[in-house]
Amino acid sequence: MRVYIPTTLLGLAEAYKVGELGPAPLDAYAVTPALREWYVSDDIEELEYAALTRAAQASLRLLAGDPGTARRRVVIAVDVSDGAAAYDPDRGLDPASLGSVRLAAPVPIGKAAAVHVDSSEAEDDVSAAADALGAADTGDEDARFIVDGAEDHELLWYATQEIPGLIC
Repeated sequence: MRVYIPTTLLGLAEAYKVGELGPAPLDAYAVTPALREWYVSDDIEELEYAALTRAAQASLRLLAGDPGTARRRVVIAVDVSDGAAAYDPDRGLDPASLGSVRLAAPVPIGKAAAVHVDSSEAEDDVSAAADALGAADTGDEDARFIVDGAEDHELLWYATQEIPGLIC
């Protein structure tokens, strides 16, 4: 099963240094029954892109909570066994939790299939979105517009061999 773990560049550097993503439990995103129903598609690539997008939104929340880190969303795509990702069907009905799963154990960085990271050109928009997230959550439409602006930037795909270049 492919899961998408949201993090930051600092989180990626730490995972690379220690050799695993953790500590457990880890929140991640995957193609869940609720995500399938919400997205209304049978195309697995489209569904995985939707899960990746959900993880990018969670990465933005991590950035909002850590103003000192580089303002680039980071998502690590990892392949785990089907039983490794726990899905709560009741929580999955909440629109804010679509695609959410929980991993009960740390994941070796060697299981990563790819890393998705914002380009440096996205930093200003991502920074503004992280700063506006709290206001957007309380219903501020102007702040929501700013947050949505971060999603105009596609995350770039990197092979796992490129991680050292991303974290230097």
